[in-house]
Amino acid sequence: MAQRVEVVLTVGEREVLERWARRPKSSQALALRCRIVLAAAEGQQSTDIAVALGCNKSTVGKWRGRFAQRGLDGLHDEPRPGKPRSISDETHWSTRSLAQATGMSQSAVSRIWRAFGLKPHHSESFKLSPDPLFIEKVRDIVGLYLNPPDAAVVLCVDEKSQIQALDRTAPVLPLMPGVPERATHDYVRNGTTNLYAALDAPPVRSSPTWPHAIAPRSSAGS
Repeated sequence: MAQRVEVVLTVGEREVLERWARRPKSSQALALRCRIVLAAAEGQQSTDIAVALGCNKSTVGKWRGRFAQRGLDGLHDEPRPGKPRSISDETHWSTRSLAQATGMSQSAVSRIWRAFGLKPHHSESFKLSPDPLFIEKVRDIVGLYLNPPDAAVVLCVDEKSQIQALDRTAPVLPLMPGVPERATHDYVRNGTTNLYAALDAPPVRSSPTWPHAIAPRSSAGS
């Protein structure tokens, strides 16, 4: 007897699966796979899941196994046999660049995109902070912006993404019909190429009553 594959979800994976399962533009096949994984994560038997969702037990076993091995990427259809693709999922197109690459007219590409709900220029990000003090930290920072101390200078310092070597904490979910590219909001910093900063401000008279406050944006998600 084959051993049942256990499915354990992170908070982010559960949020994505629930959104895909109820999203009107998701394909019925993808929605079913999401419901299978969600039910499996609750500890339900494959037989019970198959009966509840009206599918075959082997279908349940296939998708719970694919998810256990490959995560969210495992719920998408695998490439069909044939000539390897010359266009990858990471490619971002405009109607002009795609028309030039395929030899089609720009208007034809635009009509196809509209027909299938494709919007390669759109992307979504999501972030669910596990920090139990996240709400309190956000209130502290927002409150500082809205009501700073008397005669205080509040500075917000952020980085430029173009000069950093970053990796997302989870694989980027590729574009699908009606669904934009999705990526986690958080990232792993692998270094900074070059960083220069300068402030051009008028001199301030020194005063023992002059307070200064600096509120880094990143502290809300730490």
